[in-house]
Amino acid sequence: MTTLTAALAAALLAACSSGPRVPDWQLNAAGATERATSAYMEGKTAVAEREFSLARNQVGSTAQPALAIRIELLRCAVQVAALAYEECAGFTPLQADASAADQAYARYLAGRATPSDAALLPEPQRAVAGASSDTAAAMAAAAISDPLSRMVAAGALMRANRATPELVTTAINTASAQGWRRAVLAWLNVQLQRAEQAGDTAEAERLRRRIKLATTP
Repeated sequence: MTTLTAALAAALLAACSSGPRVPDWQLNAAGATERATSAYMEGKTAVAEREFSLARNQVGSTAQPALAIRIELLRCAVQVAALAYEECAGFTPLQADASAADQAYARYLAGRATPSDAALLPEPQRAVAGASSDTAAAMAAAAISDPLSRMVAAGALMRANRATPELVTTAINTASAQGWRRAVLAWLNVQLQRAEQAGDTAEAERLRRRIKLATTP
């Protein structure tokens, strides 16, 4: 389980082993978010949507906006990690009940984080958002131990037009190591576009071969 999904699971499963039995909705929601995250990064869109919907349905029974907000921000985060820069539609109707930290994270995912947002972000993202240069931000992202959090940081920097070549390589290597087909293809295509723009024919051909390998059954 990644740091992002583990943090959400911890919020959902806020119970100790010596305490009362964990309610079914908590177990179901935690499991669904983990499955949804893996499915999305692997390119299994239908599975991911079904599992995210299950998680939302489960926390909906509590009428606690904070739990629904966490799930929607996680959904947005995995999309950003795979460079799917869509509107965070599930978060928008919940925004009125979002905490300052939740709103800061939403701005970060949208590539619009302010300097004051850095201290409010999840711990792995703070150094990235607060970095004084694109190179420093790329180094901070590469230093994140959790693969998904590292990919989210890379995606947020890319969205903010702060992605260095080193950051793109970090994202590709991370996604490749995890077998996250959707993400690795998205980032390989970024690298391919940059190689083509630079006129590096040999590099472009190498990248096309990698892309073909990932898309061939």
